[in-house]
Amino acid sequence: MTQGGAARRTVLGAAVLAAGTGITGLAAGSAPAASAASGAGAGVAAGDGDRGHDGGHDGGFRDLPHPTVIGHRGASGYRPEHTLGSYQLALDLGADVIEQDLVPTRDGHLVCRHENEIGGTTDVADHPEFASRRTTKSVDGVAVTGWFTEDFTLAELKTLRAKERIPAVRQRNTLYDGQWAVPTFEEVLRWANREGRRRDRQIWLHVETKHPSYFRGLGLGLEEPLAKLLRRYGRDHRDAAVFLQSFEPSSIQRLSRLVGAPRVVLLSAAGTRPWDFEQAKDPRTVADLVTPEGLKWIAGFAQGIGPTMDLILPRDAAGKLGAPTTLVRDAHAQGLLLHPYTARNENSFLPADFRKGTDPAAYGDAFAAFKAYFDQGIDGIFTDNPDTALLAAEAFRPGRRPVNR
Repeated sequence: MTQGGAARRTVLGAAVLAAGTGITGLAAGSAPAASAASGAGAGVAAGDGDRGHDGGHDGGFRDLPHPTVIGHRGASGYRPEHTLGSYQLALDLGADVIEQDLVPTRDGHLVCRHENEIGGTTDVADHPEFASRRTTKSVDGVAVTGWFTEDFTLAELKTLRAKERIPAVRQRNTLYDGQWAVPTFEEVLRWANREGRRRDRQIWLHVETKHPSYFRGLGLGLEEPLAKLLRRYGRDHRDAAVFLQSFEPSSIQRLSRLVGAPRVVLLSAAGTRPWDFEQAKDPRTVADLVTPEGLKWIAGFAQGIGPTMDLILPRDAAGKLGAPTTLVRDAHAQGLLLHPYTARNENSFLPADFRKGTDPAAYGDAFAAFKAYFDQGIDGIFTDNPDTALLAAEAFRPGRRPVNR
């Protein structure tokens, strides 16, 4: 079954209104924290089933709408990121795929946070019982001070509540601080299965292993427990409704030996080196990986790449877009899809070409930015604002007309 039918677009306007009123998705996180903790690692709740609607074979990622709209950490332009409320809103707004980032707890549960440091995304600083756990660690060679998921059990983590990560830019999102707990990945899988049955279609996920070498060094390897959950919930085969992604190619190679689900290598700035390359004394940089030779190597164990948009459309010293590189053409020549990151509506994130006014938190000409991105022939895009991306993508989807024309 192909996702992204016209029927879904008919609810887009109502969903956008809900985004502004705070109605959509609140119920997803209304359960008490203690109840959520008791169920997160103890098996599947009654009625959820290990394998839901998404366990079936529907043809794989080639059947996704093109270009594909990926809800970056959910709908994080409107809700605190990596919460069930953010995921639910992204789905209600029509996102084709919903992203999760995974880090472990001390007792080995996979939870959804962009980073293992949680001082900026939870209310942990307000909990005096955890004050002594504030510390400084070296994560991928960078000194980070705060509180870290690997120092908490799942039960302890479930006493915290999520909050907006960048309140200076997204002050309205702070309205939802405290509404949701930190979800486990298993809770997300159960949520996706329930939504899949309710909507009679697959719910696609885009799942990243965060700092995998760092966590493996702590005895908390991510790939094996992730593969176990994917097998349990029927998302381990090549047509599964999930992408697996990582900035460390060795994590994707490891996953390729564990499950058949499609895999994406994430790529940061050209002059950087993946942390696993640093540890292995591999001299290659991202600039080497985006050459035809590097892309051919990636195609040996992955189906796509997730480059920063600057690798496709570089910005000059003034922040304006320059001439495109050949990355899209070169990646497609190796059979790799491209899911670049991250498109956002606010001036502070947009290329200088598309900013309006001087307020960094104000919206710029996001539609013009999306057009510039989609004009490059990318296969999909990560965005904090899936409703904006979907409306922009309509003009690029074969056989479809923009819904507002």
